[in-house]
Amino acid sequence: MPDQLIFAMEVTLNGLMAGVLYALVALGFVLIYKASGIFNYAQGVMALFAAMTLVGIMEGQVPFSHLINAILGTHIHHFGWHVPAFLAILLTVVVMVLLAWCVQQFVMRHLVGQEPIILFMATIGLAYFLEGVSDLMWGSEIKKLDVGLPQGINIWIDEATLNIFGYGFFIDNLDIVATVIAALLVIALVAFSQYTKQGRAMRAVADDHQAALSVGISLNFIWVMVWSVAGFVALVAGIMWGTKSGVQFSLSLIALKALPVLMLGGFTSIPGAIVGGLIIGVGEKLFEFAIGAPFLGGATENWFAYMLALIFLVFRPQGLFGEKIIERV
Repeated sequence: MPDQLIFAMEVTLNGLMAGVLYALVALGFVLIYKASGIFNYAQGVMALFAAMTLVGIMEGQVPFSHLINAILGTHIHHFGWHVPAFLAILLTVVVMVLLAWCVQQFVMRHLVGQEPIILFMATIGLAYFLEGVSDLMWGSEIKKLDVGLPQGINIWIDEATLNIFGYGFFIDNLDIVATVIAALLVIALVAFSQYTKQGRAMRAVADDHQAALSVGISLNFIWVMVWSVAGFVALVAGIMWGTKSGVQFSLSLIALKALPVLMLGGFTSIPGAIVGGLIIGVGEKLFEFAIGAPFLGGATENWFAYMLALIFLVFRPQGLFGEKIIERV
């Protein structure tokens, strides 16, 4: 088998793994959009906040320690204990549920029936607020996140491909774990939205707030539930990306990579987020391998996804799995 074809196969596999990580972030956007009809600009910052909270709890860091020390003149930074990863994840989930309740209580509850652009602007404000709170609570330094997930090259795949192709594929164990977790999340979320009473109520709320209220659906409960689930998805994405590249404020920028994923898959489709992520992941890796590096000097991964999404929008604005809007004229 030609070397270029073998390399392309390895690049494709790595692209699939990267696409799953993009899809994890996009899932949070889809959930909020399905429940409220708005694009949640704060989803990337939620992943940052969740990851920073997890690290802070695991390390026993005192929240707002810099502020407390500046006001009281103390030098307290840690409680002096370390929390096991599993317990820290559970506590972080509780924090994300409390965050969801606060968002509903202080933001969304006052915007029932407003235009989507008003809700969108509210999420922009929420994003900057959460970013500031994250800095104030846990500090701005880069943090290492280790919850016990396997990392490094998968030896079995490396040896198997070496025996078959004469060349060992470099596939990260963390990417494999992320793929499995994303698949389980998609199955669970699809089943939830399609086959449960709460899932059907969620879709009704997205269609029309006032109509949903008129048939007895509680907007408060639906929004708290959906923002809690989106917070959990953000936590999973934050764990994967934080383990891969460290917990830092650039983590919030992964939300921007979810935009082309949503454009391809559709803003209302959970499976579409996965398919869109895989297309973007594989597409940018193969484009860099076949065209970017040899002919364009590399670094095409930074813009290829947006170019592909722009071209795609021309032919199918609602995405592959998005709801097609039909209006009478």
